[in-house]
Amino acid sequence: MNKLERKIALVTGGTSGIGLATAKQFVNEGAYVFITGRRDAELAAAAKEIGRNVTGVQGDVSNLDDLDRLFAQIKREKGKLDIVFANAGVAKFAALGTITRSSMTGPSTSMSKVCSSRCRKHYPFCRMALLSS
Repeated sequence: MNKLERKIALVTGGTSGIGLATAKQFVNEGAYVFITGRRDAELAAAAKEIGRNVTGVQGDVSNLDDLDRLFAQIKREKGKLDIVFANAGVAKFAALGTITRSSMTGPSTSMSKVCSSRCRKHYPFCRMALLSS
């Protein structure tokens, strides 16, 4: 039996990079995986690349309505959630010499968005996982 047999996993930001690699590994270890992404084309390509035991759900994890829709779909289709890999985030690229303290602080900066997404928006994922176990 595989390590994650009969487990239901959610990988946010599962369309590329670490999120996609994690989703593939979870499937290879026996899990059924829901991946999220903001763009339909990338989401469809990632699901196709994973190949089996995967559902792509379009949405933005910083949008509470999208989270409600995601949770409802997971509950309707699988009835539980065992694993949450909170990977979605935002990035702002700048040359090292151009980064200032003010460019990294404030409500509209990427640092604030990352903290908001990681700390406040992923709480519902953990809550759902606990309530469904």
